[in-house]
Formats: sequence, C-alpha cells, structure tokens
Amino acid sequence: MRRPFRAALPAAAMLALALLTPSPLTSQQGEVRFDIVRGNWTITSKNVENDEWVTKTVEIHQDGTRIWGRFQGPNQEGGIEGTIENHHIVFATKTKNVLTFRGQVTGDTMSGNYGIHGRHAPFKAVRTSTEPSQ
Repeated sequence: MRRPFRAALPAAAMLALALLTPSPLTSQQGEVRFDIVRGNWTITSKNVENDEWVTKTVEIHQDGTRIWGRFQGPNQEGGIEGTIENHHIVFATKTKNVLTFRGQVTGDTMSGNYGIHGRHAPFKAVRTSTEPSQ
C-alpha cells in the first residue's frame, strides 16, 4: 500500500522553506534594503533631441527608501522626488518639463535611462559629495 502523503511531505517542506526565506530585497527582519544615495551628484545625459551629452546636477536627501532634493539642468531647475530599493533608483523632477530617471546605483556611481515627453536616453552620474548642501 502506497502512502501519497509521505511523498508530498518533502515538497511541502521545500515550499514552506522557500516562502519563509527572505528574498534578496529584504533583510532577515523583512525590511527593504536600499543603497545610501544622499549627496550631490553630477549627471551626464544624452540629449533626446540632438544626441549631445549634457551635464546636470542633483542634490539628494534620503529617509530610508524615500528620496527628495533639488535638480539643476541647463534649461530648468526644480525639486525631485523618488525612491531607492536595493540598487534600483527612480526619481522625477518637479519641473515644467518632467524628467524621469531610472537606473542602478553602484557605490558612488549610477547609470540608466531617463525620459522626457515619451523619449528616452542614457544617463550616468557620479557622486561629488556624500552630504547634500543645506
């Protein structure tokens, strides 16, 4: 006589272990991990209209995964709001022509793509100081 319950036991144990094991985005306590990105950054991005490289700056403040600060570009300036989860950063400018940056952070550098008016282009950034201006 076969016992199907016994055969299902190892599979059920593995499923329970998988569900209880923290994912790479969480710590042992279930908290979301995030990089520290506060500071001043210089962004170099490709212009969506003419493929020229343009320099912008962003000052980032941080509270956990929430980020905010100030954006300065060649044609506009304003605030920013966004998030950082693990190494993934997303922030948008609070300007007339909104720019949305999405990328990966590695230490004092970040890179990815930004979008404006439905067009996208690459960007890269370097942190120039670890504390934002006051």
